[in-house]
Amino acid sequence: MDPKAVKSELVLILDYGSQYTHLITRRIRSLSVFSLCISGTSSLKSITDLNPKVVILSGGPHSVHTPDSPSFPAGFVEWAEANGVFVLGVCYGLQLIVQRLGGEVRVGEKQEYGRMEIEVEINSGLFGSKKVGDKQVVWMSHGDEVAKLPDGFEVVARSQQGSVAAIESPIRRFYGLQYHPEVTHSPEGMETLRYFLFDICKVSAGWSMENVLDEEIKVIKSTVGTEDHVICALSGGVDSTVAATLVHKAIGDRLHCIFVDNGLLRYKERERVMETFERDLHLPVTCVDATDQFLSELKGVVDPEKKRKIIGKEFISIFDAFAHDLEQKLGRKPSYLVQGTLYPDVIESCPPPGSGRTHSHTIKSHHNVGGLPKDMKLKLIEPLKLLFKDEVRQLGRILDVPQGFLKRHPFPGPGLAVRVLGDVTTGNALDVLRQVDEIFIQSIKDAGLYDEIWQAFAVFLPVRSVGVQGDQRTHSHVVALRAVTSQDGMTADWYYFEHKFLDDVSRKICNSVRGVNRVVLDITSKPPSTIEWE
Repeated sequence: MDPKAVKSELVLILDYGSQYTHLITRRIRSLSVFSLCISGTSSLKSITDLNPKVVILSGGPHSVHTPDSPSFPAGFVEWAEANGVFVLGVCYGLQLIVQRLGGEVRVGEKQEYGRMEIEVEINSGLFGSKKVGDKQVVWMSHGDEVAKLPDGFEVVARSQQGSVAAIESPIRRFYGLQYHPEVTHSPEGMETLRYFLFDICKVSAGWSMENVLDEEIKVIKSTVGTEDHVICALSGGVDSTVAATLVHKAIGDRLHCIFVDNGLLRYKERERVMETFERDLHLPVTCVDATDQFLSELKGVVDPEKKRKIIGKEFISIFDAFAHDLEQKLGRKPSYLVQGTLYPDVIESCPPPGSGRTHSHTIKSHHNVGGLPKDMKLKLIEPLKLLFKDEVRQLGRILDVPQGFLKRHPFPGPGLAVRVLGDVTTGNALDVLRQVDEIFIQSIKDAGLYDEIWQAFAVFLPVRSVGVQGDQRTHSHVVALRAVTSQDGMTADWYYFEHKFLDDVSRKICNSVRGVNRVVLDITSKPPSTIEWE
């Protein structure tokens, strides 16, 4: 979608590498205000072309004292002041403002990490009706501290240790928070963002999924020529289903859907998905069985990045072949490929500034983003690439996509290839994993827990353990179970199952799946881990 067409003034986030940056974007959108996140080292033209009403400088793991610390471009301050743009610095962003505008930042005598109480020193729009002396708990994460403010700035609040916690210069429209208002550990942080955006900046709230739907249909119609045909790869998950429904609404029967069985699907996934496409969505879908093609290319490959790249390459080769067959049938070549790329995919595949890379540090290459070959003959349409998962579900409801689809847990594009650690073709690893995963998911559904969990799945580990089954010593496989809660997939907490549930599931797996004698539970949040194991 075109940010300039959105019926809301843009709040632009300049990302300096904080693990919480995406949360600022998400929190602002939850206030019905459109927000985008771009690299903190973007050119001034990249920033001004987006015409933001507000710019937020994110936190980051850097120190303004290091020579290569990332910063906003030359001319940014002058542009913001000349055009009435409001600027808010968060954590590292506050220190950037102080240093670049003539103040002083020094290494703190006492570092501040975690929950910290701050006290208001002057009445400020940042804290609404709070008065001098009022206190609140916030989440700190900094080692440097402000020693001297630039001209025209005042201290709004200090921490219990006496460090500067909030600053402002209303005349220059520059503000700063030394803590993270976007995280839930700052209980009043959302109120502070609300005060800043609506009371100080006077931002208008007009961001809605109805706007997104209307705008995306316009974009698709203007992009795809009246005679052009489009291929859509359907996985049976939320993202591709909503993307297909959206494109179908825009161009009708010039959309041609393909479902690829790559041999890496879950238990009976192919049969279940095809039945739903035909019965509920009424989409014309061609099913291609490419099991042998994918598994032969993956044989012996253990590196997860290589697996993702191979799978992305094989998908594109199949789409190319499908497009060629369509060309013979239609008498013209299909021009576009639809993918359900989401905003977290784009963010995670782009490196934070200061890492020595041109984008952010690559956590993993998404097959929708980093795995596509340069010589791909089909042009991409990615109607969801500026949306988070919960926003895609909202869009799906407006499009009348069946609730069963919208409630499905996310499933990775590379499928079970990233849930079988190591070589996916080793022994019967895929079959074992399918059975274990089916027992786990069905048990979650039977317990009425499915909708409480963002994502749940099993992982096949490349180790064996000693066990005793049927009075005999066994040396069998180990599987891991993972279930997390999340709002947008960017951060996640592991789900707290009752012990009895885990005991029942473990017994079912070991008694029903031949070759498994040990079940372990993943109790790691994101960060430090990703949701998937590879």
